[in-house]
Amino acid sequence: MYIFQCEDSIDGIFTGVYDAWASHYGHKHIQLSSDNSGNLMLFSEYIPVIPDSDKSRKVSRTMITRLGTDFYETICKCAMADSHCRKLTMDKANAIYQTIVMALALPEGAKVLEYLSEPCISCIFELCRQTANEGHHLLEFLRFYELKSGILFAQIHAKNDVLPILATHFTDRLPLENFIIYDASHQMAAVHTSSKDYLIVDASTLNLDLTKEYSSEEEGFRKLWCTFFDSIAIEARKNPKLQSQNIPKRFWDDTVELK
Repeated sequence: MYIFQCEDSIDGIFTGVYDAWASHYGHKHIQLSSDNSGNLMLFSEYIPVIPDSDKSRKVSRTMITRLGTDFYETICKCAMADSHCRKLTMDKANAIYQTIVMALALPEGAKVLEYLSEPCISCIFELCRQTANEGHHLLEFLRFYELKSGILFAQIHAKNDVLPILATHFTDRLPLENFIIYDASHQMAAVHTSSKDYLIVDASTLNLDLTKEYSSEEEGFRKLWCTFFDSIAIEARKNPKLQSQNIPKRFWDDTVELK
């Protein structure tokens, strides 16, 4: 068995798909793995995969052209999922590879996503739903605040790589604003400049002290909102358990009134 060891990212997995396909070892003898835990299989040859944006774009273009945009977006959402959140029947990267191979072998390949009895499709469905659910949850309560520079800033602690979902939504909703959405869990940020598209950048060196320098108006609005939140609360009807269900505690650090 030939196992292509790839990075756990969209570019890493798509590059793995490209290299595995180009190897001509035969799909039955190939697996992809994004698991870097060090657990190795006996009698297998491990082949390292270096992320390559050109190879990744070629795989993306093939999926969009031959299988459609919906299929491509589903695969991307799966690639963005944290595969450690749940027990899966197979590696995330291998599920993506097997699904693409199966889809390209069929006349109506995009319909392969309906074959939920297939282990790879079941895995794709679970991970895609996981990413979409968290993205939808964060869209409901993500909070921007204004910095002294006038930039709108928001911080999240996401389990899955949902920045593209959030950035796409807010680029459409706030096209004239300069904003940054910082994912502290992955140390990545979506940066949007007025009237332009967003960029996903490495934010591991971001100076978080600068993100706490609010504009004068922001300070006033934060105090006003917290005062409103406290004033409408009814002591006898406080329900911490329900509150934790609606907004899990891991999100509280990013929510002004629950800090």
